[in-house]
Amino acid sequence: MAHDTDALKAQVGEAAARMVAELPSGSLIGVGTGSTANHFIAALGRLPRGHVGGAVSSSEASTARLHAAGIRVLEAAQVERLPLYVDGADEIDPRGHMIKGAGAALTREKIVADLAERFVCIADASKQVAVLGRFPLPVEVIAMGSAQIARRFAALGGRAVVRAGVLTDNVHPLLDVHDLRIDDPLALESEINQWPGVVTVGIFARHRAHSALIAAPDGVRRIDF
Repeated sequence: MAHDTDALKAQVGEAAARMVAELPSGSLIGVGTGSTANHFIAALGRLPRGHVGGAVSSSEASTARLHAAGIRVLEAAQVERLPLYVDGADEIDPRGHMIKGAGAALTREKIVADLAERFVCIADASKQVAVLGRFPLPVEVIAMGSAQIARRFAALGGRAVVRAGVLTDNVHPLLDVHDLRIDDPLALESEINQWPGVVTVGIFARHRAHSALIAAPDGVRRIDF
């Protein structure tokens, strides 16, 4: 099963690279983080040299992979807009809202998404859900506020657990919040963003996907939101 899932991720990574191939040569792009994004980076490395003019990366791990693929990495401060950002998701709903953050890169992912004119989510079909919340919601926090934030989630019916042994590239801890049903992703994202000590919540509703490439055993299909 793991091998089958990996093959689906490879297929969707190749499909996303074909979208990049349609951009003008020398275009800059945004690149996400995680196992599916790793396949996308590998596929980018097989494009003609120089077609990708450079990438803004959402994590140190992806930066290393991009360098290994021969792709120049730029700091976010060096660009004003990106035509395309490609990244995976832990869950995606029928409106393009997502939960992200299993790879602990959610803050930098939102920064890159904010630079992009178009966000393309790449995922296998198991990531599609009717309502977000089956996957634990990652939240990057300031350590001092983690206990109070956990209590706030408890008041909403959620169970927040510190992700053991993990700090983000920004050197912050993560909470993974279980048992939430996220019927209104935009409203909940806006609410959590106001809580003192929250750096970033892994609900991507304000920065939802414009399109999704979904891999299934019968092939890759594109959904536009």
